[in-house]
Amino acid sequence: MGEWEVTTPLGITGAKGNASSSDVFLTVNSDCRELECYMVLSKEEQTAIGSICFLAGPITLLENVLVLWVIAATATLRKRPSYLFIGNLALADVFASCFFTTSFLDFHLFRRDDGPIAYLFKLGGVTMAFTSSVGSLLLTALDRYLCIYQASRYKVLLTRRRALLSLLTLWSTTIIISSLPLMGWRCPTVLAPPCSRLFPYINQGYLACWTSFILVLLALILGAYALILLKAHQHESSMTNLQGAAGTGQARMRMDIRLARTFGLILLILVGCWLPALSFMLADVSVVLTRTQQRAFAFCSTLCLVNSAVNPLLYALRCRELRVALLQLLQGLRKNGRCKKSTGDFTPGPPSGEDDCTTFSDDEMPPARPTQLNSVSEIVKKQQLNIRT
Repeated sequence: MGEWEVTTPLGITGAKGNASSSDVFLTVNSDCRELECYMVLSKEEQTAIGSICFLAGPITLLENVLVLWVIAATATLRKRPSYLFIGNLALADVFASCFFTTSFLDFHLFRRDDGPIAYLFKLGGVTMAFTSSVGSLLLTALDRYLCIYQASRYKVLLTRRRALLSLLTLWSTTIIISSLPLMGWRCPTVLAPPCSRLFPYINQGYLACWTSFILVLLALILGAYALILLKAHQHESSMTNLQGAAGTGQARMRMDIRLARTFGLILLILVGCWLPALSFMLADVSVVLTRTQQRAFAFCSTLCLVNSAVNPLLYALRCRELRVALLQLLQGLRKNGRCKKSTGDFTPGPPSGEDDCTTFSDDEMPPARPTQLNSVSEIVKKQQLNIRT
């Protein structure tokens, strides 16, 4: 290979021998025209990253298929918007576990040299799955936001029809976004700069737009959960002032701590899994990444798969009603000795005439007491009745 040049932000170039690898302001301007430029993992790194994918991929698939099975087999759950969003999240994560694991291992471990159309088709599947996953997280956050801020009108504002329409809009948007490279928005120089150094054939403008879109979704999720925590704290403070009970102050503090801990865990995992990969994508738009940075991105991208593995534990299996439905189905399977049981009449949780706003986990709810309300929406209704009287 011939000498490569080092380009500084001021446009000054120098020979290879005069460059300093420790200078953070220098970027390598190498001319990459083959897919091998993107296959940067060493044998040890291939073993490590392959182990992560072979472990996280099947676990993610099994967890989310289990959530989908429980929701689909339980009539009362699949009719409610909250569980439609959770089921859609599980469906997106199923696609993510399949598309990401197969395409990632196929490229980095088995070093398959696909053409532009085949590679972009595989990458489009991964993009669609992860975009739908983050979008489903936003819909779940907005559902909980409405449950808190519009408790009395929740069932009117978020009907099953509107929930299905929002899911249709989400999938239509993600399919269009992920298909843009296949439809022509790809790198004009095939593989050479200014193409992305993280994804072959990808235009830097497309990568910048997709990364910005995901960052906006993450910011909306963070804002929704911050407002939920604030509103729950205000409701508990109002109840304390209205009731004037001696022990309600400590109970309110315990609920605030549980809410902060639960939402903090959700947001920490979400940001921790997505921010490293998104940071490399933003850097790829502005500078030419080195091989070391490409290898680091390969490991960071597996964190997105880890997030899909954690989602069922945070959003689905922490819900009491879904756990009850799961136990009911497992008991039916064990009793009958076959994987078929009618659950059309099974109605876990509150009766259908009560509020549907009950998908918060156990740690997100106030502690159980004889006079304790069973959902945050009931807290709102109770407060409104007290104010009117």
